[in-house]
Amino acid sequence: MFYFLIILITILYIAVLELSKNILISWIIAVAACAAMIGYRAYCKKKYDATRGSVFGNIHGYGPENKRRDMRIRAVCAMLLFVLVLTANYFFTQPPVKRVPVVDNKKPDVTTVVTIDQGQLTGVYNKDHTVKAYGGIPYAKPPVGELRFREPQTPDKWEGVRACDHFGPMAMQPRSSVIYDSLARILGYHDYRIRFGDEYVEEMSEDCLYLNIFSPEKETDDLLPVVLYIHGGSLTTGKPSYTEYRGEDLAKKGVVYVNCAYRLGVFGYYAAEDLKKESPNGTTGNYGLLDQIAALNWVYNNIKAFGGDPKRITIAGESAGASSVNAICASPLSKGKFQYAIAESSSVLPKEPFHTFRYYEDAIATGDAVRSEFRVETSEELRNIPAKELVTTITDNSAMTVDGYALTQQPYLTYEQGKNNEKALLNGFNAKEADAFLLDDEATRDNYVELLAKDMDDYAEEMAQVVPYNLPQRDQHIIIDKLGEAKGALNVAYSAMWFTYPHYVWNNYIVKQGIPAYEYYFTKTNNVLTNYHAGELPYAYGNLWRHPGLYDDSDYELSEIMQSYWVNFIYNGDPNGSYRQTDEPGDGIYNTEVADKPLPVWEMRSKGQDKLLQLDTTLQMIDDPNLEIYKVIDKYMDEKVKGR
Repeated sequence: MFYFLIILITILYIAVLELSKNILISWIIAVAACAAMIGYRAYCKKKYDATRGSVFGNIHGYGPENKRRDMRIRAVCAMLLFVLVLTANYFFTQPPVKRVPVVDNKKPDVTTVVTIDQGQLTGVYNKDHTVKAYGGIPYAKPPVGELRFREPQTPDKWEGVRACDHFGPMAMQPRSSVIYDSLARILGYHDYRIRFGDEYVEEMSEDCLYLNIFSPEKETDDLLPVVLYIHGGSLTTGKPSYTEYRGEDLAKKGVVYVNCAYRLGVFGYYAAEDLKKESPNGTTGNYGLLDQIAALNWVYNNIKAFGGDPKRITIAGESAGASSVNAICASPLSKGKFQYAIAESSSVLPKEPFHTFRYYEDAIATGDAVRSEFRVETSEELRNIPAKELVTTITDNSAMTVDGYALTQQPYLTYEQGKNNEKALLNGFNAKEADAFLLDDEATRDNYVELLAKDMDDYAEEMAQVVPYNLPQRDQHIIIDKLGEAKGALNVAYSAMWFTYPHYVWNNYIVKQGIPAYEYYFTKTNNVLTNYHAGELPYAYGNLWRHPGLYDDSDYELSEIMQSYWVNFIYNGDPNGSYRQTDEPGDGIYNTEVADKPLPVWEMRSKGQDKLLQLDTTLQMIDDPNLEIYKVIDKYMDEKVKGR
C-alpha cells in the first residue's frame, strides 16, 4: 500500500507540474524523490525483517511491537520529507518568463535586413520559407513613467540591426494562474497537448507597444494589400501572440498581415480631468484606442518596406477588436489611412452600446474611483504606483468614450452624418456568442425576466415575449454551465443584444450610404471552440492546423473558403471571386487566385437584400434569425436616448 501511495502521489504531482509548466528538471527531481522513498522503504523493511524475532532484539526490549512503531515513525518522517521536497521543487522550478517566438520552427533562418526610419531589422522565415515574420517591432515609445496615461509618442530609433524574431510583451492585464489556463484548455477548448518547449510564461509588461508583421516570400516588386488586425478581450485582456489569429497562413495567400498590442484596462482606458488638461490634444480615456491608431499610422508610413501597399490597408478585429475597428472607422484621426473594415462579433454603433463604450461622465467617475482605491489625489501620483499593483484595480476600465479627439461624438452620430471612414465592410457573428459569458447564470422560468432586465430595463417583459423562456437548449454547452430551463432562451437573447444587434445597426447605416457590406453568420460546430464567441477565428485566419485531430475535413474546407473570402475582400472590398492558395514560387508573377475555382456567391447587403451568408458545412444565404429581437432593442435604444 505504501508503494502504491507514493507512486500515485508522484504521478498526480507530475501532472500538476505539467499543467503548471514547471521546467523539466522538476520532473526529474519528482521521480528521484519517488525512487528515494521506495528505496528507503525497502531498506527499512529489509532491516525490520532481518531483526524480527531475534534473541538480541528481544533481550534488549526491542520486540515486534517496538519495531512496528519504529517503522511507522520512519514512514511518517519520510513522507513528511517527501512532501517537503515536492513542495520546494514546485516553487523553485516555476516556469521562467519569456517572449513567444514569432514562428514555430526551431532555429529559423533569418531574413535579409529591412531598413525603416527607426533603424535596420531582420525577421525570420517560417518552416517552408513561404512567409517572412517580423515580431516585436516598436511602433511607439514605451508608455511608462511620465508617458503612462498619455497619447502614444513617436518611437525611438535604434543603432545596429534589431533581431525581430519574437512577439513583444503582452500588455498589462489580470492573469490567471498557469494551471487554471491549462485546465481551461482541457475543459473548454479540448486542445491541451503535452509537449516539450512550452515550459514558460509569456512576458507581460507596461512596455507593450509593439507590432508584428507576416509577409509572403515573393519575387516581384508588386506591393500587396495589407490587413491590420486588432485583438479582442473586452479591452482588458488579450495578446497578439494568440495562435487563433496568427498571420502566417493568411500571408501565404497573398496579403501582408500585421497585428499589434495596445494598452488595456486601467492603462488604456482610465480617464481623468487633470489628464485632459495636461494633454496637448485635450484627450483622456482612450489611450488604447490611440495606440491602435498609432499602429495604423506606423503601418501606413512603413509597410512599403515589408512589401505592403499603404494605399490598400484593411483594418480587422474580433469582439472588443471589432468595437475598436468600428471606433477607428468613426475617428477623424484615421481618415484616409485605410480602405476597408472587417469586424467580427461587435461594434459600438448602437445608440446605447451594451459594452466597450461609455459616456464621458461615467469614464471620469470610474477614474475618480481608481484614485480613491489607491488613495491618491492626482493622476500624477497614480503614475508612481507600480504597474503590477495598478493592474489589480477592482474598477472596470473596459470601455472607450467620447474624448473630443479620437472620438468627437457618439459613433452612431458620425454614421448618421456619413463621416465614417470605411469604403467597404465585411462583418458578422456566431451562433453562440453570449453563452460563454453567462456560464454562472442559472436561468429559470422564475428569474428569466429579471436576468433580461439587467440590460433591457423596462423592455425585459417584451423581450421575454419575443424570446420565450421555454426555447430549446443549445445543441452544446460548456460543462460548467449552470443551465436552467430558461438558459437556451437567455443565451439567444443576450447573444443578439450584445453581439449581433451591433452588426444589424452597422449594416443598416452602411447600406443607407451605398457602401458595400457583406454579413455572415457562423454556425459550424467542431470539437474545439465550435460556434461560440471567437469560434470563427482559426477558420478565417487559417490556424486550424494548430489543433491537430480536433477538426475534420469539412472544417478545413470551410477554412479555405473563409480565408479566400477574407483575402479577396482585403484585395477588392468584395469577398467574391476565386479560391486563394499559396503562390507558386519562381514564376515571376505573384498571384494566389485559382482561376477555375470560384467561391460560392456571397450576396452584398442592399435595401432589397438583407440576408446573411451562413458559414457552415453548407453555405447559403439566410435570414437573420434575430430580426424580431432587434425590433425590441430598437425601442429600448430610442427610449434610452430620449431619457438623456
